[in-house]
Amino acid sequence: MVEIERKFLVKTTDFKEQAFAKNSIAQGYLSSQPERTVRIRIKGTKGYITIKGIGSDSGMSRFEWENEIPLEEAQELLKLCEKGKIEKTRFEIKSGNHVFEVDEFYGENEGLIIAEIELKSETDTFDKPDWLGEEVTNDPRYYNAYLSKNPFSEWKKQ
Repeated sequence: MVEIERKFLVKTTDFKEQAFAKNSIAQGYLSSQPERTVRIRIKGTKGYITIKGIGSDSGMSRFEWENEIPLEEAQELLKLCEKGKIEKTRFEIKSGNHVFEVDEFYGENEGLIIAEIELKSETDTFDKPDWLGEEVTNDPRYYNAYLSKNPFSEWKKQ
């Protein structure tokens, strides 16, 4: 129940040609507090509830519990979420022994593209595709819960 992941900005859209899966995602937060984030997500035609704990000092590891819930329940729970919804398309790209999940954001987060890779340990190595940019793993501005309250469009020029 510990998620270990690293996050990167994406330099080009070349990843789209390499994607083996693509899904629309809508999500909101019942709680966006860093020590206990509770997320409701609709991915394609499935609903999920996810609880995440506060991250480690490196920003790579944190508690995560996720369960699939009926789509109708997810739709109703999204109505109860805090202000600020996230809309994005997720592309899945195989790279060596790993899979990158690349999120292209819309709405107030338009223009932001983030790649995430889940690892088995914080020291796990992986192949870095050419389209991968700057690492932002420990930058809280790139957490979805932060983006739901502080959209990319409001701070990207800073």
